[in-house]
Order: sequence, then structure tokens, then C-alpha cells
Amino acid sequence: MPVRIIPRLDIKAPNLVKGVRLEGLRVLGNPAEFAQRYFEEGADELYYQDIVASLYGRSNITELVTETATRIFIPLTVGGGIRSLSDIQNLLRAGADKVCLNTAAVKRPELIREAARTFGTQCIVVGIETIRQRDGSWKAFMDNGREHTGLDAYDWACRAVELGAGELLLTSVDREGTQQGFELEFAQKVAQAVGVPVVVHGGAGSCQDVVAAAKAGVDGVAIASLLHYKKSGIAEIKQTLEDAGLEVRR
Repeated sequence: MPVRIIPRLDIKAPNLVKGVRLEGLRVLGNPAEFAQRYFEEGADELYYQDIVASLYGRSNITELVTETATRIFIPLTVGGGIRSLSDIQNLLRAGADKVCLNTAAVKRPELIREAARTFGTQCIVVGIETIRQRDGSWKAFMDNGREHTGLDAYDWACRAVELGAGELLLTSVDREGTQQGFELEFAQKVAQAVGVPVVVHGGAGSCQDVVAAAKAGVDGVAIASLLHYKKSGIAEIKQTLEDAGLEVRR
């Protein structure tokens, strides 16, 4: 299967923002306009993350989802501040195709099972934010990398799938925004252990980083800085993948 190219847009309403290691946010512009551009350039999916929703206990992203869904015709995943089945239903009705759970799922894992049974596993993504420890293990974090969960990230990834997650989004807090390459050791370990698609996020700095991720066996790459700052475009990324002998979606 061709690796999916997924622009990730971090939202601090009403703006698209970008940080480094999920901190030091810089305002970049109107998220709907960026989403439109990426759709026209050939993105396979889009991912919106309300990065302050869990911190403030609310999400202001629904109107943006509705606006975006009328302008793009590729799958849209939305994360941030989703705490209940009602929140999920509202986002799906607004035009999201999938939702991404993190903080609420850590606090109440049964939410994953309930959501999968209610809306279908294909709609439920579990996001796992990781920081590599000195002993080589990976720990899971939440609240946009601010709070330690106490969970081993690998064990939590496997459990999330057992509970009904239809996809995993793995974010390396260490590498996010650094453009130094993905954390592929952990992603590959998880991808080999679970029977659902795995998307890697955090660290893409070149087309070759995307090639490395595809060769590592992940199903998708979520990319922000590389696209937002126009270091590379989606067409260039896909061409580089093809030149490396990898399949892409056209």
C-alpha cells in the first residue's frame, strides 16, 4: 500500500500555528487556506489538531471543520479536546471523517471501546505522544506533550488497538518541529506489533525523511514544517518516493 502524505495543521483558534517540540508557537495564517492549498497539491488526507483544547477543556474547531469539509474532498482527521461520544458525533457531523483521541483516552481508556462500537473502528484514531527515556524506552504523554501519563508508550499503543483503535498516530515530542527526521525505531516496533495503520509524526525535514519512514513500514506520514515553510511540496515528496521505488497515490 502506498504511504499516505498527511499535512498536519496545528490550530490555536483562529490561527494555524507551528512550534518546536510542541512549544513556542508561531502564527502562520488561516488554516482553511493552507488546507485548501494542500488538497489542491495532492495531499492524501489532512489532520487538524486543536493544540490548546485539552489544556483549556474546550474545543473551538467545529466551525473550521465545517468550512474545510466544504472545500476539500479527502479524508479529514480532527483531534484535540475530544472528551465524549457527543464530541465525536459533533465533529463527524461537522465533516470530519476520523477523530483522534489522546488525553481523554488515557484518562478513561474505555472511551476507545465505546467510540469504536458507536462509530466504527475506522473513525477512531488514538494519538500517542512519546518522549524517549535515557534507558531507551518510550513514555507516553498527553495534553500536547505537557503531562506524563505514567504509561509505557509501546504497551499503551498495543492496548489502544485491543480496545478498538482503528489507527495510531505516533508523535515524537523530542523531534516535533526540529526537522531532524522521524523517530522510526519506535514507529517500526509498533507497526510490526499491531494490525492497524500507523502514522508517524514529528521531525520531517526533507523528502528523504519521508522515504525513510515509508521504508520503515508505516502507513502514513504527518508533515507540518516541511510543507508550511515551503521547504518541499507534496508533488516533490511523492516524486521522491516514486524515484525510490515506492508506490504513491496520484
